[in-house]
Amino acid sequence: MADKFNEIATLPLSSAEKGKIEVAVIEEPYGAGSEPVASIGIFLDGSNEEPDWKVHIPKENIDGVIEALKKAKEAL
Repeated sequence: MADKFNEIATLPLSSAEKGKIEVAVIEEPYGAGSEPVASIGIFLDGSNEEPDWKVHIPKENIDGVIEALKKAKEAL
């Protein structure tokens, strides 16, 4: 990932014995001058250096994503 990586939380991934979910803030994820993003990485094996899946969410979209995740949780 980027050089300016600030880990916020790491959670166990319930569907994988050694998996984890990592939430972080990445400064300048796409090069100098790019806006910071919230990053969510899914690791199927917690010993991997890079996530199997990741998503970068701009600050302006975080509230909408949280609301959508709440609705998804209710639908499960």
